[in-house]
Amino acid sequence: MKKIFVLAVALAATLSASAQYFELAPNYNPDMARQTLTQNKELRREIIVPQVRGLNVYKADLHLHTIFSDAHVTPEYRVQEAWLDGLDVIAITEHTEYRDYEQKMIDFLSGYLPAGTKAVNTNLLDKGPEKGGIQADLNLPIRLAEKTAERYGIAVVSGMEISRTPETIGHYNALFTKDNNTIYHPDCYESFRRAKAQGALIVHNHPGWRRPSMEIGPFEQKAYDEGLIDGIETFNSADLYPQAIDRAKKYGFFMVGATDAHISVARDYLMRTPIRNMTLIFAKDKSQESLRQALLDGNAIAYGWGTLSGEEALLKDLFKASVQTRVERTDAKGTRTVAITNMTSIGYTLRIEGDNPFLLDPFTTATVQVAAGEKLLLSVENMWCGAEEHPVVELDF
Repeated sequence: MKKIFVLAVALAATLSASAQYFELAPNYNPDMARQTLTQNKELRREIIVPQVRGLNVYKADLHLHTIFSDAHVTPEYRVQEAWLDGLDVIAITEHTEYRDYEQKMIDFLSGYLPAGTKAVNTNLLDKGPEKGGIQADLNLPIRLAEKTAERYGIAVVSGMEISRTPETIGHYNALFTKDNNTIYHPDCYESFRRAKAQGALIVHNHPGWRRPSMEIGPFEQKAYDEGLIDGIETFNSADLYPQAIDRAKKYGFFMVGATDAHISVARDYLMRTPIRNMTLIFAKDKSQESLRQALLDGNAIAYGWGTLSGEEALLKDLFKASVQTRVERTDAKGTRTVAITNMTSIGYTLRIEGDNPFLLDPFTTATVQVAAGEKLLLSVENMWCGAEEHPVVELDF
């Protein structure tokens, strides 16, 4: 009986703590109470990553779709969810050649339009445009996102996805475009040239998608050789392309991690992993000019599902900036017990040569043994600087 009474008291205390968040709402309805804990509160999940080389880090998703191509959410929603997820930068990159919702929008607005109005040239993946060309305003999604971004402090990069037959040509994002309405051309190379004439950077998206291998095909080889491509996705959605890392090194491409989201990011990622795919851009500030230059300079690291890819020296500098070390004790033989503390939101998988790997989760400390006279060398196994390479970092302590 005593145990039952204690349990009842504890339960009552818990219920009381919850109930205190409800307040009477006499101005709305005197016979009801309203839950006030989350009213008008937007809570952002911060992603803590340190400065590297004196540069700020900006968390970016550079590949996103909305209802203005073939996704299921609005540009405004993309901005809001990015802020909630801890991002600083997004790119809206609608498919130029495939815009599934236009006829639905026309049907919805049938009372405003002449009877029988039909969408035209909404699927140009495998053929050129019919008479009249693309009728939609391909800049509108950017303007809508930018308007909402003013409230959240999110930088919006204007972009579009040049989408052709994936098996032979592929999909490519043009980033930092000025006028999306002038880029389409039946010749994909000419679309690249038009975008680059505006100052755009071209990213090779999901390079292994619908391909039997990562072998470089004739179309992309010509694009690479002509200098039409600036970056490459090493992470797209749930896919990692290790060989794209080697390709980036060979051709001097910056590396991108992106969601390529078509539905809500929460549905794709946040029920499975705390941080969505992103590109870490190391820049002076988040102006369009600084972000673009940072990518051109290779000051970017791709992140996806707890794994990172990038240039080896930059990965090492990020890891060194992410951790703190201290000697906990030294035994009679001079062996040091060294504590390594992860000060960031990104977890690391570490290995000392000859030992099993161990996890250094966000904001945790692990200890390792370092013999007298030995250095502390760690292979960071969830960092990739090549298709089969991980950086080895020496830590001071």
